[in-house]
Amino acid sequence: MIERYTLKEMGQVWSDESRFRKWLKIEVLACEAQAKLGKIPADALRDIQEKSDFELYRIAEIEEVTRHDVIAFLTAVAEKVGDASKYIHMGMTSSDILDTALSLQLCEAADILEKKLLKLREILVRLAKEHKYTLMMGRTHGVHAEPVTFGLKMALWVTEVDRSLERLKAAKEHVRVGQISGAVGTFANIDPQVEEYVCEKLGLKPAPVSTQVIQRDRHAYYLSTLAVIGSSLEKFATEIRNLQRTEILEAEEAFAKGQKGSSAMPHKKNPITAERVAGLARVLRGNALAGLENVALWHERDLTHSSVERVILPDSTILLDYMLAKFIEIMDNLVIHKENMQTNLEKTLGLIFSQRVLLALVDKGILRETAYQWVQRNALEAWRTKTEFKKLVLADQDIMARLSPEEVEDLFDYSYHLKHIDYIFNRAGLN
Repeated sequence: MIERYTLKEMGQVWSDESRFRKWLKIEVLACEAQAKLGKIPADALRDIQEKSDFELYRIAEIEEVTRHDVIAFLTAVAEKVGDASKYIHMGMTSSDILDTALSLQLCEAADILEKKLLKLREILVRLAKEHKYTLMMGRTHGVHAEPVTFGLKMALWVTEVDRSLERLKAAKEHVRVGQISGAVGTFANIDPQVEEYVCEKLGLKPAPVSTQVIQRDRHAYYLSTLAVIGSSLEKFATEIRNLQRTEILEAEEAFAKGQKGSSAMPHKKNPITAERVAGLARVLRGNALAGLENVALWHERDLTHSSVERVILPDSTILLDYMLAKFIEIMDNLVIHKENMQTNLEKTLGLIFSQRVLLALVDKGILRETAYQWVQRNALEAWRTKTEFKKLVLADQDIMARLSPEEVEDLFDYSYHLKHIDYIFNRAGLN
């Protein structure tokens, strides 16, 4: 059975309930810190801790009038707490709770994405080891080059996923900061110890310097990291799409019972999920650009970033979560055609061994330019006449004056291209 992933967990991170619960936690922690400083009476703190709550519908009702989400939230909470509510949000500004809560949401989202990346890595490692020696055609410029293995292709992807994990952890650290510093970040009306207490309790670091907001280069870095991960998924998906082309058909997406590929052509099996992943990477890159444009704000803060972030931060994390889930399904159920890999290896009639013949002649003392000319003329003749390259080499007097038939035969051995696969796997930590 395919292990199915849903977006419920990531969706919950960005739900109104989750967001307001984080706001409430920040406000209560700030009150605890204020009480430790003697700014809030013990009985008032107790009321705040025990009675602080809200109802989503009530926040929405109040916001219809106030046109301010934080004030609506604070008013709804005050209705529950009563007289002690006068101490809530004391010396704070809206962004103290908005940005600190946002940091928590981004860290939670990063944790979810990390789990998916690790799952993808697990599948790629399995495929790499399973097909470590499965020979296939390597292609440069889309043209046959020399043999590689399918396992080596998967090992390459494993190392790229490893870099994605490193970048994601770094991006999480960049946004793992909070602020409770007041209207312009000067702590004029609130003690810095409040910020330190709240951040410690939340597992965040205080932003060393803030204005009215946490600086948006952090969020731009985070969004750019998601875009890079998406671009890697696009790269992987594009390879699957190419390998599924009729002329190649070395690997393809699984085709479910009852699935249809085309409304017009019943024979079609299209790489639709890989195409979807590749296309959606463009959205992540567009959102990253919007994040970069959010970095420059007027003076200590303006609102140009706020409306943008309400779209791009939830959308990018949810979208990458979805892309990872779909690509995991692709790779976990990938159909691999080893027989077609072998057929494609032989399509060019041995031309893929041209470098081996060239190097063998150089080893015999022939100038490289001369050896290149000898080998190329036979290669071009093989292309033109569809004659086996080895047969032409064996008939070339210049070449055979330097090489024995046994040496030529040895030059056309596929296993030659496998001799360093173990070394590469060891270096990648895959053995």
